[in-house]
Amino acid sequence: MKKLDTDLQKIHCLTIFDNNYPSLLRSIPDPPLVLYAIGNLMLLEHPLSLSVVGTRKPSSYAYPSMKKILSPLIQQGFTIVSGMAKGVDQFAHHLALAYNGATIAILGSGFHHIYPTNDIALYQRLVSEHLVLSEYPPDRPPKKFHFPERNRIISGLTSGTFVVEARVKSGSLITVDQALEQGKDVYAMPGMPGNPMSEGCHKMINDGAKLVHSHHDILEDWEEKI
Repeated sequence: MKKLDTDLQKIHCLTIFDNNYPSLLRSIPDPPLVLYAIGNLMLLEHPLSLSVVGTRKPSSYAYPSMKKILSPLIQQGFTIVSGMAKGVDQFAHHLALAYNGATIAILGSGFHHIYPTNDIALYQRLVSEHLVLSEYPPDRPPKKFHFPERNRIISGLTSGTFVVEARVKSGSLITVDQALEQGKDVYAMPGMPGNPMSEGCHKMINDGAKLVHSHHDILEDWEEKI
């Protein structure tokens, strides 16, 4: 019990019945009944937010393209929501930090088992200045099935999901499926022809996702809210 008391001094516990539970997340088909949070809960109230997902092994084309598209949105006040995974996720969080924006990370583990461990400095900055969420109790280690489960939260917290690079069969496409089920907008960045990491985005575009060349392609869908 002492350990739990110590946890609760640092970790906020939101239930679906609480007033500060995010309304967008409450409206999805399978919202988490409990959210554990460390950081600034006010970020859950930002009207402008965008989920960003993609491969853990991005091409050299991905990062400069992300910077070109996302940095103007961050400067316009968009909160960036992602999963703190290696590659696209972590770069999305870093872009938000670099441009003095706000960002939220959704973990696939409890707070006592931070994963991945390759950028602990990023995690420490997120919990001190931004927000980290998990539906798993603090002592829950990461499991393979946690990551597709948490993807519904990444898409559920925002009105739109932006996919940077993804294989045809990937966790990012699971997030897209969740977003579509939730009735959210889906955006895809076209990639280099022949790159396996572009195939998922190209398939999404063929299936009706909005092709994103610049930040204007995303921004125009939010113009009424700004």
